[in-house]
Amino acid sequence: MPVYEYWCANCLKEVDLYFPSFPQSSPLCPRCDNTLTRLFSTFSVRKTDKAIYEDILSDSQLVRGMLRNDPKALAEWNRRMSRGEKPAPEYEEMVARMERGEMPAPTTSTAPKKEEAR
Repeated sequence: MPVYEYWCANCLKEVDLYFPSFPQSSPLCPRCDNTLTRLFSTFSVRKTDKAIYEDILSDSQLVRGMLRNDPKALAEWNRRMSRGEKPAPEYEEMVARMERGEMPAPTTSTAPKKEEAR
């Protein structure tokens, strides 16, 4: 979503405004109706899933570790796939154990089993 940063010389405040496309004229300050000056701001571009997979597959050491079920390689794969998003605490603990070289124990489902159709 394009959020643009502006400066209001009257309010002496930075203003963040959302526009579906770049505005053709300078917007007005929502506080005082003064004309805003656009600020230069950075932006981020996320890699696509395909680009992340290609990055992982191009790392031969990581691929070899994953094929050996090396917990450290699996933790690295998880880190790259997470895209910096905050995982659940249980997940963080599992990945931390893998980073220490421990393979997590298999989990068993506690969900009731479906009865087979008769």
